[in-house]
Amino acid sequence: MWPFRKLKMIQSFTAFVGQRRLLSGTLAEVALAVKRAGQAPVIIFNDATGRSLDLDLRGSDSDIIARLPKPPPAEPDAQASEPRGRGRPKLGVVAREVTLLPRHWEWLNAQPGGASVALRKLIDEVRRVSGDRDRLRAARDAAYHFMSTMAGNLANFEEASRALFADDRRRFAGLIADWPIDIRDHIVKLAYSDRAD
Repeated sequence: MWPFRKLKMIQSFTAFVGQRRLLSGTLAEVALAVKRAGQAPVIIFNDATGRSLDLDLRGSDSDIIARLPKPPPAEPDAQASEPRGRGRPKLGVVAREVTLLPRHWEWLNAQPGGASVALRKLIDEVRRVSGDRDRLRAARDAAYHFMSTMAGNLANFEEASRALFADDRRRFAGLIADWPIDIRDHIVKLAYSDRAD
């Protein structure tokens, strides 16, 4: 059994050469290490999603870094070309349309602070309550995407997938115990490293 310790993954990527983990780090670190390794086949994974990505590793280090995909902006600026309306753009608050039934609008407007304040409070409460569940689901999905690519043809893959989605850690660990160590350990890291329990 492996220790399931809590680690924070911030824009982390991992490269695999066959079944061996080459390196984990920022996208630039991983891309340059892959170029220097000169080995094939190499697959680079986004640790947040478990999905592989293709990079153009031709040219100088600065050429490679310049071509790396940029992280998406926190909020798409969809209203930049629209005429200025309600909201507080300097604070990041923009007006958007919400469709509700009349009884919902009546209830919202009767709340202290009005509809906007009530909606913000409701959203913050739901995010607080479901935040852990959302993080666990994202970790499980990332582990599954990685697992499908790297271990889809290994023994017990289907059963291990079911155990992963059932959150049966003991069974999951037993089913993947004979898999290549770097693959096994990376799946465990993706699936369980963000958990406090």
